[in-house]
Amino acid sequence: MPEHLKALVVILALAAAVFAFARKPACSLAMTEDDFVRRRNLWFAVTLIAFLSHNFWIYILLTGALLLWAAPHEKNKVALLFFLFFALPRISSEIPGFGGIRYFFTIDYFRLFSLAVLLPAAVSLRQQAVAAGGRATATDKILAAYLILNAILQFEYIPLTGTLRGVLIVTTDVVLPYYVVSRSLKNLQSFRDALMSFVVGAMILAAISIFEIARHWLLYSKLDTAMGLTWEFGDYLDRDESLRASATSGQPIVLGYIMAVAFGFLLYLRRTISSTALWVAGLALIVAGEITPISRGPWIGFAAVLLAYLALGHKSGARLGTLALVGLLASPLLFTTAIGEKIIDLLPFVGTIDTGNIGYRQRLLELSLQIIGYSPLFGMPDFLIYLEELRQGQGIIDMVNSYLIIALNSGLVGLSLFLSFFGVIMAGIFRRMRSMEKTDEQYELGQALIAVTLGILVTISTVSPISYISVAYWAVAGLGLAYVRLPRPTATP
Repeated sequence: MPEHLKALVVILALAAAVFAFARKPACSLAMTEDDFVRRRNLWFAVTLIAFLSHNFWIYILLTGALLLWAAPHEKNKVALLFFLFFALPRISSEIPGFGGIRYFFTIDYFRLFSLAVLLPAAVSLRQQAVAAGGRATATDKILAAYLILNAILQFEYIPLTGTLRGVLIVTTDVVLPYYVVSRSLKNLQSFRDALMSFVVGAMILAAISIFEIARHWLLYSKLDTAMGLTWEFGDYLDRDESLRASATSGQPIVLGYIMAVAFGFLLYLRRTISSTALWVAGLALIVAGEITPISRGPWIGFAAVLLAYLALGHKSGARLGTLALVGLLASPLLFTTAIGEKIIDLLPFVGTIDTGNIGYRQRLLELSLQIIGYSPLFGMPDFLIYLEELRQGQGIIDMVNSYLIIALNSGLVGLSLFLSFFGVIMAGIFRRMRSMEKTDEQYELGQALIAVTLGILVTISTVSPISYISVAYWAVAGLGLAYVRLPRPTATP
């Protein structure tokens, strides 16, 4: 049996186990049984199509048809997005062109979902907004300014056809997830449904990642060749003689990033899940999923989520003190045991493993700051030609800092717009929270959204916007705006 079919059997078994575990807590207050079953069946269906089609275009056509059929049956499109978000890797191929056009567009699983589900939803939401006299928000305008600035700056370096492709990619990867998420969620129930869907999808990845590191087998590593393609991600990567799990994300750091986001959402969902034991078990699974990629950047982001959530919450001083005490009591184990020493060696800043990676990042920062200095306001979109000394053995220049990429592409003006976008959203969330009791569910939702956004902003300083990195933070930004637009609470739902 081919390796990808063996992997399929394992994936289906692991997913079935997670779905069985998650069904009761997910259907307690977050979603209905019918919603859970329908989304679960869709998850299995898209996975089976991907592994059994043996042809990328058959996979795209069948999956697209399935999503087009499923979308009208789903009331909460954001929950459907989050449930299926990470079901498959973003293996991509170019749609062939004609008449002198080499190709039209690069399509992958997420862009297919965006066009099949989010685009019709966005059209409907826009029609409703126009009928109601709705206007663009401040964050809408900042995002538009950021995207237009980048399009103008890139126009000098790429042909018209490339510019048009870029517009389509921005639409599917940025505008549609942000717009649909920010306009669809209008009450706490819809938020519970969406965030629980994200957590369920992440728990499947966590279970897969545990298997991958235990058996030293990346379950999605042969899917691209089974489709007749070569994916730029999904390679076997080791750290300290341990395989770094990646599941559908294709890169360990992306998987860790997803787990940190899911962790923040699960903290909010504590009051939604009636069983403490099930919530703790789910939390343990997500934490394990955070550990298995052995990726230090997301560990820092994970810590940022936890600290921010505790600092903003009820009895923050006591809870932060308890956390500090636990850390103090655990420190002797870290310094006196073999496993503790290994953990310390893996930690960022103080660890001794992969210090060359840290040196590379420092050199990238030094060179990037020099290049930004040549054109500080609007950057130099052709910046890669000045970074040739950083080209690695794989033939790539690994831009492991999203902020540097933004500043190099669009200068300090672009970086300021990017940071302002998230800053305005977090400020809006915080203003809404100040009028509520810290024990209100709506307050706790804002608490989680700020914590997750801060965790994302920390983590992306260690990774470029690859795979699911950027689409996730645009979607989370949409969650923040949707929260700001919620009606003020009048009674506990």
